[in-house]
Amino acid sequence: MRYKEFGKTGEKVSALSVGTWAIGGANWGEVNKTDCIRAIHAMLDNGVNSIDTAPVYNCGESERIVGEAIKGRRDKIFLTTKTALYQNSPDEPSVKDGRRETILRLCDESLKNLQTDYIDLMLIHWPDIEHNAPIEETMGALGELVQAGKIRYIGVSNFSAGQIRKAQRYGTVSASEPPYSMVNRSEEDLMKWCCENGIANMTYGSLGAGILTGTIRELPKFDKNDWRVTFYDFFQEPKFSKVMKLLKVLDEIAAGHNAPVAQVAINWNTQKDFVQTALCGVRNEHEAIENCSGFEWSLSQEEMNAIDKAIDEYL
Repeated sequence: MRYKEFGKTGEKVSALSVGTWAIGGANWGEVNKTDCIRAIHAMLDNGVNSIDTAPVYNCGESERIVGEAIKGRRDKIFLTTKTALYQNSPDEPSVKDGRRETILRLCDESLKNLQTDYIDLMLIHWPDIEHNAPIEETMGALGELVQAGKIRYIGVSNFSAGQIRKAQRYGTVSASEPPYSMVNRSEEDLMKWCCENGIANMTYGSLGAGILTGTIRELPKFDKNDWRVTFYDFFQEPKFSKVMKLLKVLDEIAAGHNAPVAQVAINWNTQKDFVQTALCGVRNEHEAIENCSGFEWSLSQEEMNAIDKAIDEYL
């Protein structure tokens, strides 16, 4: 496993993090809790020291699974969860709410779910556009939690550079979590700016919701509510066919390393200087071990350039 300096925090975080949106189980197809816990253990056993979750992932279910998985291992994990976004029930829409009382409540609920007395990093999951809580109120509440010892660092997710600058007026923003992968480079300029300013980047959707694993070669028929079709656009035409062309390039590179395509995608992501850690969801031990094994080798600069060229050409 490779480790990187995490912004200005002084922490060293594994280049691969456990992403846990799917293990919450809502609208992600079939998920087995026991397999998910074993997958998390396999990631940790193979050098991963970072886990990312959120209360909105199936009404806290993801956090509760993580809480079970990290029993006896908490002191070895850089644990991230989020706030300002929650869901009262799986059948109700999520709520963006950055008000002070909500931030404090969600933190206490997360601590209980995760079976811990502190959280290393708490991210504002999305800017509050529903209750219009001013960022100074949200950041102020997070500052209270830092002072209380309930969280150690503050970060943001899905924020623009301008929104981060505004948040920084009221506290230290240590990390940003944007979407980033071969099939979504929309936030690359933001990530470079964050890196230049000492803000760590944690990428989500790092395997393109699974499309960059190379295991899907025909347009799948997911349930209409599946997040892979409601949140992402990779499994819709014309993008799906474009990604399939990219996969042919990845196939050749993977074959040269006697490795699966997923390892090519993970290396491409984590070898970028402006990426500190890439979130990857895993549902079983095999996926976990396969992803971690990708760090036993690296892409050459020539291969990185070839992939970037193919992305520019096909996407």
